[in-house]
Amino acid sequence: SPSSLPHDLSAVRNYLLDLQDRICVAIEATDGSASFQEDLWERPGGGGGRTRVLADGAVFERAGIGFSHVFGESLPAAASASRPEIAGRRFDAVGVSLVFHPRNPFVPTTHANVRFFVAEKEGEPPVWWFGGGFDLTPYYPFWEDARSWHQVARAACEPFGDEIYPRFKRWCDEYFYLKHRGETRGVGGLFFDDLCFEGEEGFDRSFAFLRAVGDAFLAAYLPIVERRREHPWGEREREFQLLRRGRYVEFNLLFDRGTLFGIQTGGRTESILMSMPPRVAWAYDWRPEKG
Repeated sequence: SPSSLPHDLSAVRNYLLDLQDRICVAIEATDGSASFQEDLWERPGGGGGRTRVLADGAVFERAGIGFSHVFGESLPAAASASRPEIAGRRFDAVGVSLVFHPRNPFVPTTHANVRFFVAEKEGEPPVWWFGGGFDLTPYYPFWEDARSWHQVARAACEPFGDEIYPRFKRWCDEYFYLKHRGETRGVGGLFFDDLCFEGEEGFDRSFAFLRAVGDAFLAAYLPIVERRREHPWGEREREFQLLRRGRYVEFNLLFDRGTLFGIQTGGRTESILMSMPPRVAWAYDWRPEKG
């Protein structure tokens, strides 16, 4: 649970700005035809961000990655789900969040997020914690892709203890679950929140873990894109992709903590909802044919 040990907000902020830059360079190179457009925005209640969106590329129909640093007088409930007693404190929240929606239905959609919170109250030491992770949502899953994705995730966790990967993998499976459908959102990955390792080195170790997860994302995702980007597809596969994207939208609007936090803090709506797929379909009582 959140820690009151010393922390370094500016170091985290600088790392996240650099991470956004590095991922943009890599995704533009992979796409080969489109580039990110940047929006700088300010939040009336305090803070702002840097939203970047790539649209209508050769590989990505939409790729959105946003950096934000927002602060305010009252931490909303969505940010302190496990510690209701710190809701309402003055807060800083800094993070990078991305969702990439490929054009080819055989290339999976992916989401990643790394974030840091500090909550303060006069007369008490500030409390801080890290959160984040990454997950993969294939339309047509391949064992090879799911396996390599989880191998990279496990390798990122290994230096921090044997229990870390199984715990955060399970948390991801439980978090990205559509209760109303009885379906998982994809093949999982890592999810963690309220992370702060104990002891005097607690901040350094926690921040190192955040960096390990942030730095592992491209290593996990890009090889899958390269394996699947030339896979032939047609209208039938596209229609299935659009229906499955509907499930993505349902999760983001009903359950996603980041979306709820952004809305509750009066964040920039365009930046919060850039995770949505550009085209999506719902069919009443649709049942897939076998296979």
